[in-house]
Amino acid sequence: RFFTYGNFPLEQHLKQIHEEALIKFERIESNTEIPKQKLWEKPREHRVTCGLDSFAADPCKQTTVSVSYLLTDITDTFETFTLSLLSSLLVDGPNSPFYKALIESGIGTDFSPDVGFNGSTREAYFSVGLQSIAERDIDTVKQIIARTIDEVIVKGFEEDRIEALLHKIEIQLKHQSTSFGLALTSYIASCWNQDGDPVELLKIADKVSRFRECLKENPTFLQEKVKMYFKDNPHRLTLSMSPEEDYRDKQAKMEAEKLKKKVNALSEEERTQIFEKGLELIALQSKPQDTSCLPALKVSDIEPKIPFTVLETTLAADEVPVQYCAQPTNGVVYYRAVSSLNTLPEELKPYVPLFCNVITKMGCGALDYREQAQKIELKTGGMSVSPHIIPDDSHLDVYEQGVLFSSLCLDRNLPDMMHLWSEIFNNPRFEEEEHFRVLVKKTAQELSNGIPDCGHLYASIRASKNLTPSGELQEMFSGMDQVKLMKRIAEMSDIKPILRKLPRIKKYLLNSDNIRCSVNAAPQQISEASKEVEKFVKGIARSKKERKPVRPHVIEKSSEVKPVGSEMLTGSQITRKLVNDPTFKPCQMKTHFVLPFPVNYIGECVRTVPYIAADYASLRVLARLMTAKFLHREIREKGGAYSGGAKLGHNGIFTFYSYRDPNSLTTLKTFEKAVEWAKSGEFTQEDIDEAKLAVFAAVDAPIAPSDKGMDHFLYGISDEMKQLHREQLFAVNSDNLVDVSNKYLAAGKSTRGQAILGPENADIAKDPSWVKR
Repeated sequence: RFFTYGNFPLEQHLKQIHEEALIKFERIESNTEIPKQKLWEKPREHRVTCGLDSFAADPCKQTTVSVSYLLTDITDTFETFTLSLLSSLLVDGPNSPFYKALIESGIGTDFSPDVGFNGSTREAYFSVGLQSIAERDIDTVKQIIARTIDEVIVKGFEEDRIEALLHKIEIQLKHQSTSFGLALTSYIASCWNQDGDPVELLKIADKVSRFRECLKENPTFLQEKVKMYFKDNPHRLTLSMSPEEDYRDKQAKMEAEKLKKKVNALSEEERTQIFEKGLELIALQSKPQDTSCLPALKVSDIEPKIPFTVLETTLAADEVPVQYCAQPTNGVVYYRAVSSLNTLPEELKPYVPLFCNVITKMGCGALDYREQAQKIELKTGGMSVSPHIIPDDSHLDVYEQGVLFSSLCLDRNLPDMMHLWSEIFNNPRFEEEEHFRVLVKKTAQELSNGIPDCGHLYASIRASKNLTPSGELQEMFSGMDQVKLMKRIAEMSDIKPILRKLPRIKKYLLNSDNIRCSVNAAPQQISEASKEVEKFVKGIARSKKERKPVRPHVIEKSSEVKPVGSEMLTGSQITRKLVNDPTFKPCQMKTHFVLPFPVNYIGECVRTVPYIAADYASLRVLARLMTAKFLHREIREKGGAYSGGAKLGHNGIFTFYSYRDPNSLTTLKTFEKAVEWAKSGEFTQEDIDEAKLAVFAAVDAPIAPSDKGMDHFLYGISDEMKQLHREQLFAVNSDNLVDVSNKYLAAGKSTRGQAILGPENADIAKDPSWVKR
């Protein structure tokens, strides 16, 4: 099976596949069919153990249990489609039966990680369970699951929930992402690999119509499926996992014994052979590879100029700037707003991420949280709120701090979506204490579970904490400090004091004082959208009294957008109020978070220059060059880490990182060696061109219609600035790369921070320059 996508003529690809691959082989009748699973006559149970979780809110509740049911053959595309919808109805959102029964029971914190439908194997399966429960509650969870299935068979699902789900599918079909082709290929791959019909699989609209028909003909259609696949299905597995005190020691001991046994079984000759192979491998890894056989682009193939995006800005209610970007959005409207945190008292700041997380999930106006969730699903493609910390493009000690509101909806639902935002701004509800507790525990659990996946990001955020003023805020909002704060809140027996902070934060954030909006929509939808935004802005409160920024040094920075052609909109400015910290002094900091992991996550950060500086382009190319030509080889191939490399952030912080790394201090030494390698200029013009191509691949990555103009709206980066940065990238040469290595990355030249997340380490413990957390 061959997968290709992109706006290139297909004939050329087919010709190439035929001439360069297929023609060279004889067809064979291969037997690659996977046999069907032999059905069990009765359910099975299995238990496994794991290590302790140091971030568990309750150390006595670290068991996970999950029940999985075998479903249907994935080549039966309509049955699979029906079961995936049924799975969503069972577990998605606070109105789903399993959310009500399991999550709100208070027995655990969140669904088991494998929750929901999985159609990647020959026969699909569905899993549901709970994590962070006490071991004694395993049977209780199994009983709740069985009871919930019985209730669903009797009651079925509300019509509105089914409509909300079909509405979600309609939005997914219309929303254009830049990885659309890739997403489709992964969607059809499993079924096609099992000899299913991939074309049939893509006819989603037909399946929705057929699904509606089935429901019309038989109102208990879904209940019968639940009975057949869940109630009467003996092919189900209950898997539970509980921690064991010395789990990791046992694992290490087992591995050592296994290795010893294998080594002892070797003859002298075999040992010599393995040793020589090892030397051969190191020699091979150190040798430059011949890449001349690979097809390659040239830097000259890259377009010298970027196409500029037409943006228009107007003032809603005479004071709130709104950016409009007319795009072929396929019947979807995208709305964003940024509200400033400048007036928020410092003691409320750490709770901003929690506020963002729950503000669209607590109910608003006349709607309780269940009704609000239902309304959001029926009328929008989702509403989210997140912290927004943006370093300035021309000064490292200046940044914007705010909160970003994002949502999308079908054209016809725009009034409903904007009304929901009005209610969230004007009348958010904070009285459901029990529901708030559920959300807190769920959030804390998600953060804790995320550390093994994003450990290198946590290390990098901590390493850059003391390098810029925005770094401190980044650590507070999305670093280990936030993980620890959420763990502490989740452990509280009385959560009221935290809940009381939310209406106070609301007062500073949810008003029209320091807000700006943006809309991406089809050209014919813009005037309708501007009416709705105007209505929204006029309908939300202004502060009764003038609020002073908490930090005195505020810089107003404007970016003008010139109007093009339209009479209605006039050229006006988006003014961003940035915080400047003239007294800030960057300082070195080395932190070791001791965690019960067998591997390390490492970040080393260096303070360099802002986006508009010419050296920024050189450092960006250098990061790619170092990653591909030095760090990948040393950290991954020789060092055995999952990955490692260097990158330059928008904030002017140059970051070295490694991921799931068996080494710690050795890797920090490798970062030093990488700088020495760069300073010596031991790279060819071809290496530089490759690095530039990789950078341009990121710079020129396709932008979906929903995201056009967002760099300007969110970061204040105009197309002119992007074009200048592009020209600086083209101009980077070997001398520039050696120069910036010496100027910023050489030891003692710039302030740097280091952080490691990983196991106990005797060498670090002996070194007083490391802070142990």
